[in-house]
Amino acid sequence: MPEEIEKIKIPQKILKQVGKAIENFNMIEEGDHILLGLSGGKDSTLLAHVFKHLQKHSPVKFTFQAVTILYGMGENFSAQKAHFDAYDIPHEFFETEVFDLAKTKMNEGSSFCSFFSRMRRGNLSGAAKQYKCNKIALGHHLDDAVESIFMSMMYNGIIRSMPPKYTTESGDIMIRPLAYVRENLIDKTAKENNIPAVKDEMCPGMIMPNAKMPHARYETKELLKNLEEKNPHIFDSMRKALGNIDIESLYTVEKKS
Repeated sequence: MPEEIEKIKIPQKILKQVGKAIENFNMIEEGDHILLGLSGGKDSTLLAHVFKHLQKHSPVKFTFQAVTILYGMGENFSAQKAHFDAYDIPHEFFETEVFDLAKTKMNEGSSFCSFFSRMRRGNLSGAAKQYKCNKIALGHHLDDAVESIFMSMMYNGIIRSMPPKYTTESGDIMIRPLAYVRENLIDKTAKENNIPAVKDEMCPGMIMPNAKMPHARYETKELLKNLEEKNPHIFDSMRKALGNIDIESLYTVEKKS
């Protein structure tokens, strides 16, 4: 790494929380070659730096390959690419035609978020096979998980969130090493280290014709923000609740044979 490039300073709190998540859910094992879904946002970019740190300091030896899925809408990742190169982050772009596909396959007025998310996951799976990776890492954090369970209950009538580790129907092992980390700490760390991050300009909804803009996550963020002002420990409590489920107290109905 060139001398003029400042070392990324990752708070011990983040490293401790990531380490705890990895240990609790056995996310990274000896010899793993992990595909990191690198969107160019602050979360996944910071995770790339956490991986670099772990490679130097963890007794568990692993490698990773960062991949950015391009939707084919003329994305400009030049600032992010320069950052990845400067910090020796193994990175490749994965070309797709998802944007053009959405014009014909996505129903008018439907949520572009869910469509592009499904397409991105499918292409990450393809990239993992191409780069011979045995796991796929995503940059979701604790706020994402808490927001998701609230949204699932309020809008979809189901208790469901984002598991730190799970296996897809196609056999991909997905991990979320930032599962215990708060979004505000990631924001603060990214700003202090001048980490470049893409924003709404890379959102397909900004240029998709007749796209239905998402509102549920924004409203849920606002709800949780208000609740946290009254109860500063709500996210700590929710983190515990996500893994402390009393099934017998829920409205479960026995299936008839």
